Amino acid sequence: MCGITGWVDFQRDLTGERRIIDAMTATMADRGPDEEGVWLDRHVAFGHRRLAVIDLPGGRQPMSAEDRAVIVYSGETYNFAELRQELTALGHRFRTRSDTEVVLRAYLEWGADFTSRLNGMYAMAIWDPRTEELLLVRDRMGIKPLYYMPLPDGVLFGSEPKAILAHPGGVARIDDEGLAELLCNTKTPGHAVFQGMHEVQPGHLVRVTRRGLSSHKYWGLEALEHTDDQQATVRHVRDLLEDIVGRQLISDVPLCTLLSGGLDSSALTALAQAGLGANGPVRTFAVDFTDETGGFVPDELRDTADAPFVADVAKHVDTHHTDVVLDSARLADPGVWRTVLRARDLPGLGDMDHSLYLLFAEIRRHSTVALSGESADEVFGGYRWFHEPASVAMPTFPWLATMLGRSMGDAFLDDGVMARVDVAGYVETRYREALAEVPHVPGADAVERRMRELCYLHLTRFVQMLLDRKDRMSMAVGLEVRVPFCDHRLVQYVFNTPWTLKTYDGREKSLLRGACADLLPESVARRVKSPYPATQNPSYEVAVRNRIEEILHDPDSPVLSFADVTAAREALARPIGRTSLQERRIAMERFIGLNDWFATYRPAYTGNAL
Repeated sequence: MCGITGWVDFQRDLTGERRIIDAMTATMADRGPDEEGVWLDRHVAFGHRRLAVIDLPGGRQPMSAEDRAVIVYSGETYNFAELRQELTALGHRFRTRSDTEVVLRAYLEWGADFTSRLNGMYAMAIWDPRTEELLLVRDRMGIKPLYYMPLPDGVLFGSEPKAILAHPGGVARIDDEGLAELLCNTKTPGHAVFQGMHEVQPGHLVRVTRRGLSSHKYWGLEALEHTDDQQATVRHVRDLLEDIVGRQLISDVPLCTLLSGGLDSSALTALAQAGLGANGPVRTFAVDFTDETGGFVPDELRDTADAPFVADVAKHVDTHHTDVVLDSARLADPGVWRTVLRARDLPGLGDMDHSLYLLFAEIRRHSTVALSGESADEVFGGYRWFHEPASVAMPTFPWLATMLGRSMGDAFLDDGVMARVDVAGYVETRYREALAEVPHVPGADAVERRMRELCYLHLTRFVQMLLDRKDRMSMAVGLEVRVPFCDHRLVQYVFNTPWTLKTYDGREKSLLRGACADLLPESVARRVKSPYPATQNPSYEVAVRNRIEEILHDPDSPVLSFADVTAAREALARPIGRTSLQERRIAMERFIGLNDWFATYRPAYTGNAL
């Protein structure tokens, strides 16, 4: 895992621009704490920060091959050993053991079609001096980020927006569409919020030549007839998971799993333990919080605490387990707020970001690679709104129809501003665009068609928000997080499994439960879906309220230009309580995040709504 950045300009000689590419590369230091590399040619400059995971001495970048191509690469290609054998048989000779060199030589052998052969999570740039062409490539599910900003005579790119913004031409601007994207709580593929900046879409490559830029789709979800019965489907899911996890255990540095005691992470941990065999036990980490009020109380999202289930899995699987216990002072630390904001380049999710960042920081003291259960809910249909008829029927993104969506969306923002920005209209347009993309199987009934639509929305929109969060919080501490449930083979197979099979036992995530129940303690196999935990400690909410007070009393607070100050003060006047999570605290954290983002990035506003 690494951070990449670069600059192409077909009208300038960039060989003397070392200072600028150094500045762009320096913004990626947290993503790659082990090494830095820069390469310049007449019309191109590449920067790379390395987190060494495979072939520690040999994987340095930027990497070239016989002056025929140069690559900067971030991520992992899990089938690189098989590709290496195939390329060797075709006459290629390798200088390193790294997957980066395999990817580079795959490009030399197969050209842009090499993308169809890769299994992994990756973002890369390849410069071909023979054709003076740049390729920007992103993995199928968008696990690793890659942004770009076209210039009159070329392009800027980077793993994160901050790399582009470090260039003199990468000015931070936002228009009304960017503001709507910022406030709408979904993620439009290719949209980067900053005006003029784009994100390479999942499963796409962007080609940059003297003639301009063009985007090409090399992979996407397809509608395929599912012919396996229940038993065969469950067996195939298990076979896929065993192969996927086995591939993702390859590492030259210490590896662990994230364990929440839910079905996803527990199944992953058990599969990893089995895959490691005599090289185990697998190391596991879980997050928990200190409490001043006597223990966990069920709330709107969570019926049970994670800790007892984590303990059951750790004992059943026999892992080397560590609980990372966080207190409110660390979660509310202004330094953590600032670090998380700079890692994201956009407003975040309050304590759910802060706790993940602090968890990863502790894990990084022991491991460099972690496996996570992210995206299992999107793949297998785990969220509660998949199973609520009212949410299913709502003509919008289903997560926005819940209390979660509403509380995150208002953030004490002025109704007039929201209307002028037309956030509701923006969401409606993006929703209709997404529905138009959904591939359907001919002859499917109305229920099956609707559930396929919901699965598609989650796999192409909702999961992107979660993958962004996981990537930014992990890379802020130089930790590589792998997400086995995002393997495109599994995603494609389960996407085409009928909803009746996905819920064959009358519950959420039936296929995953059926595939892995034999590996798990009964308590976890029966457990109902519980989201990522949030602290219930009231002292954290006190700190959040105090921060809101500071913002309201500072006339220079940028969020006040579009805030509903009365609504914010009314919220502060209500008593502190655990059940306020949905109604007040998330909106408060969102309010703070918006204020801090505008204050830190100071984007030039080019719209008409504010």
